[in-house]
Amino acid sequence: MKQFIYADNAATTKLDNEAFEAMTPYLLNEYGNASQPYSFAREPKKALAEARQIIAEAINALPEEIYFTSGGTESDNWAIKGSAFLDTYKRATITSAIEHHAVLRACEAIERLGYPVVYINPDSKGLITPDALDSTITDNTRLVSVMYSNNEIGTIEPVKELAQIAHGHGALFHTDAVQAIGHINIDVKALGVDMLSASAHKFNGPKGIGFLYIKKGISIASFSDGGSQESGLRAGTENIAAIVGMAIALRNNLAKLSDNETHILKLEQLLLSELSGFDFVRNGAENHVPGNISLSFKDRDGEAILHRLDLAGICVSTGSACDSVNTRISHVLKAIGLDDSYAKGTIRISLGKDNTEDDVKAIATALKRILLP
Repeated sequence: MKQFIYADNAATTKLDNEAFEAMTPYLLNEYGNASQPYSFAREPKKALAEARQIIAEAINALPEEIYFTSGGTESDNWAIKGSAFLDTYKRATITSAIEHHAVLRACEAIERLGYPVVYINPDSKGLITPDALDSTITDNTRLVSVMYSNNEIGTIEPVKELAQIAHGHGALFHTDAVQAIGHINIDVKALGVDMLSASAHKFNGPKGIGFLYIKKGISIASFSDGGSQESGLRAGTENIAAIVGMAIALRNNLAKLSDNETHILKLEQLLLSELSGFDFVRNGAENHVPGNISLSFKDRDGEAILHRLDLAGICVSTGSACDSVNTRISHVLKAIGLDDSYAKGTIRISLGKDNTEDDVKAIATALKRILLP
């Protein structure tokens, strides 16, 4: 049988078994609409409240500060657009040049409507430094949005310090924590953030569900008009099964957070030691989300490496997008100033809690076969 090794956990993760089992009753038996007043809706309504409580406790928030969405993309769009559309003065948004496209394209959308956006460049490790924000922000800034950790290179940003600078100028602070939550401890009160985006399928929950944390007292425009769900801010019948699965998956990941981190960092070091003889750059900062390993091999083609690994039954991602004519280097690698001779040979290996030493050795062996002349 052909081997199969999944090493693209930053793209999506396997659904937690307990989460799947917890979801099943709300798909088959307890399928009532939680918004309805009759007794058949009581169990879904109770499950909705319990899930909201679990998620709130996981990030040290209040239950009424958790708003369920369809995932990270919706949460990011809501934070960016929802804060802008209540601002009649059209004050500026500041974000970074290395954000996920959910943030960047939401910012482009409000720019087309006349809301100014300023993009901060990172340093060579992908860090948005407090000095960079401090030299850019003004008292005419409405919102600062900087991701908690980068999806391509794993760098963890100094969110607490950035939020303090934003608040010092009267601006709100939003962070896209899609790559971080469930993998590192997050305390929204300690961080001082006003909004935070999350997506369940990045931490072993189901796809198509996420949430936006909105600090109590913060006003943003509703995402969709219709019913009164999510305190009247996000209309539409709640997906109880997915919400329950998300809560269970997050709870289970956080319960084993330390063990998972130790295990994954050990696998990282094993992989890097196995590849020590090759000419490559490890992208990102030392302070990174465990398991996110962006490697740029000199004078190589990242797409070709990806496809040859795929033929060997190994799933990874790449740092470039290929079309029929050109290989385009990702906006993140461009922003950190990585030399093209390395950038074009970039792959992202993202290890998870279910990966093993044997997986890592097999990945290294396959890479050696590809890279050796």
